[in-house]
Amino acid sequence: MTGMIQVNGHEIKVTNPEKVLFPDKGYTKADLVDYYKNIADVMVPEVRGRPTTLQRFPDGIDKPGFFQKEASDYFPGWIRRVTLELNRGGIQHQVACDDAATLAYLASQACITLHVMLSRDIITTKHDVVMLSREDKLKYPDRIVFDLDPADDDFSLVAFGARVIKKEVEGLGFKAFVMTTGSRGLHVVLPLDGSADFDRVHEYARGLSVQIAKKYPDRLTAEIVKERREGRLFLDYMRNSFGQTHVAPYSVRPKPGAPVATPVTWEELDEISSRTYDIRNVFARLKRRGDPWKDIEAYARPIE
Repeated sequence: MTGMIQVNGHEIKVTNPEKVLFPDKGYTKADLVDYYKNIADVMVPEVRGRPTTLQRFPDGIDKPGFFQKEASDYFPGWIRRVTLELNRGGIQHQVACDDAATLAYLASQACITLHVMLSRDIITTKHDVVMLSREDKLKYPDRIVFDLDPADDDFSLVAFGARVIKKEVEGLGFKAFVMTTGSRGLHVVLPLDGSADFDRVHEYARGLSVQIAKKYPDRLTAEIVKERREGRLFLDYMRNSFGQTHVAPYSVRPKPGAPVATPVTWEELDEISSRTYDIRNVFARLKRRGDPWKDIEAYARPIE
């Protein structure tokens, strides 16, 4: 069975729309396409212009999936590609999710999760969409991300770590934003002005993690070697490197119930877990509380 949908003037063929991708809930490929089409208004400003890695599950999440970095030749020509010059040499053409049609098309290809880089070649201003002029713009991140992923399901420890980071970085003049990952943890995100390259940002994030962990040595650690963490929460700064990615805001995760990585307010951490919001109830959350990252760009600043 094949369905045809129109999104932003583009005709998208959805093959096997009744294919079940989330067996526990019976959610189908058509449900996934509908979700990404409808979430685009808040999701696109966060992912636009960012090289994207696709996590696809053609046979559903109970079967093996795969990661895809290079954009497929058969993807429509209207889907924009970002050319990434790799550190090891060569180039890679990755998808840029610049609009609702691209999100819907990727969902029709059973792409459940989008993982994006911390840099982009296009930004969204209050009045326009602007292509950045610097040739090596993709080497200058506009975010710092701390990935807080616990060794078990102790979300209270994750929330504690996130609030400690918030307190420390806001004392340095940053504005901290928080997002559930849709798995077990949280991301704490600091908007940057793009004036520092990945090497400098990575070293800065590493220094912050070490400094913060030293203040709470019984609960937090910046230790890379997993065996040395001893049950403590790892303040993972490793995603702040060129070519690394993090789960995109409002992206679906390949977990039972189709949870969504959701930007939230700091006050919500007392009420939720990392998988509270999913493809069904996240819209009610947005209607009730709004998008807490709506003005995130206004708080961008340099690391110095």
